[in-house]
Amino acid sequence: MMMAEEADLDLVEIAPTAQPPVCRIMDYGKFKFQEAKRLHESKGKQRQIEIKEIKLRPQTDENDFNIKMRKLREFIAEGDKVKVTLRFRGREMAHQEFGVRQLDRIKAETEDICVVEQFPRMEGRLMVMMVAPKKKVVPAAKPAAPKPAAPATAKPAVAEATGTPAPAGAPKIAA
Repeated sequence: MMMAEEADLDLVEIAPTAQPPVCRIMDYGKFKFQEAKRLHESKGKQRQIEIKEIKLRPQTDENDFNIKMRKLREFIAEGDKVKVTLRFRGREMAHQEFGVRQLDRIKAETEDICVVEQFPRMEGRLMVMMVAPKKKVVPAAKPAAPKPAAPATAKPAVAEATGTPAPAGAPKIAA
């Protein structure tokens, strides 16, 4: 306690259940400020995943379907999940296979960028399917290449009798 008072800092109990209790001398106000700042920074790096929705009908024409597919690809590229809703009206309920075919087509055309998170199911007059972006595979870190050994300073081989350097590539002669 006296050491903390002399340093004009706070005595903070870190592990009260330990024998003996563990304490630390620190500026508690500064510590709380840094913790709040660290928490705020980590929240800024997070991204909220939104659920976007695309609505279709079993008789949706080809060009309209292509526009919906383009929007679906945009949503997936942004990292959002997409809820594909197919609405049946009147006698279309008798031919739900048309809706299933359309959802299968969507699944086939987008299998390279997304996965089906929730397979098609009926909810009243709606058939709903949920797709999510594929997880990005992070390549494993390559092991560091071994560093080459420092080159030794090689002295040229000297011919015994003449005292002149031997030509490059000539074998060394042991004395």
